[in-house]
Amino acid sequence: MRYRISHTTTYDYARPVDLASHMLHLLPRDVPGQSVMSAALEAEPLPGRMNLADDHFGNHVSWMFLDRRHDRFSVTLKAEVDVFFQPPPPVDETLPWEDVAAVALAGGPGAWQAAEFLFDSPMLPAEPAAGAYAVVSFPPGRPVLEGLLDLNARIRKEFSFKPGVTNVQTTVAKVLSQRAGVCQDFTHLMIAGLRAIGLPARYVSGYLRTRPPPGQPARRGADQSHAWVGAWMGPAHGWVDLDPTNNLVVKDEHVVLAYGRDYSDISPVRGVILGGGRHNVSVGVDLEAVE
Repeated sequence: MRYRISHTTTYDYARPVDLASHMLHLLPRDVPGQSVMSAALEAEPLPGRMNLADDHFGNHVSWMFLDRRHDRFSVTLKAEVDVFFQPPPPVDETLPWEDVAAVALAGGPGAWQAAEFLFDSPMLPAEPAAGAYAVVSFPPGRPVLEGLLDLNARIRKEFSFKPGVTNVQTTVAKVLSQRAGVCQDFTHLMIAGLRAIGLPARYVSGYLRTRPPPGQPARRGADQSHAWVGAWMGPAHGWVDLDPTNNLVVKDEHVVLAYGRDYSDISPVRGVILGGGRHNVSVGVDLEAVE
């Protein structure tokens, strides 16, 4: 499936900004199952300088430096991306989850890149309650993919999608107690639960197809940036991406922007400004399937 993407983020400031430096995780990446045909960023005002590089996780990062006075900053991604992620292996071909956890903890060849997603991260400190919630899906000896699919489905069934009841600082413990949130919250919850029982998991940012295939229910979290979970199944099968907000295995309705330990590693726009005062942020995303 090919998608045409337009993603605009606009900051309106109460007072003029004299200088600004912004770090952006907005350019989609080439990964197995995804090819970027074109991608470009447009900014207003034009940055005085712009640098491009890859971060520790291999994500594309753009730095924009604005040295002109401005009371509004807007940045737009325009891209075309082909996606078709391969289906995961049969459940019974994956290792027992305890074996995957043991291999991840030992590290070494085939596991060291996954192992760094096993530990606490800035927004996801250890949360025993998340582990207690997740382990219900992982009885002894259960194939790791079977447990992952069960946990993915439980979160979709047992938590309500309610924009406005959380923010970027909401803890996993709070999400567990109120049983409500948005895609970022459910992604953080699943990651925290998997890490608590020894399974590597990473945060994936990107986009979700607005209109589902014919006959399928509307997707939660559409028309915005989206987030989901990358879970490691061991050296033989690698990673599988799971969307707990919609109980989906990622196949052809998602576009990947970046991977990180949690949201803080790959927030779409982060910056330091001189001036500005209070500000309002608006975000508009259009993900159009190209026939």
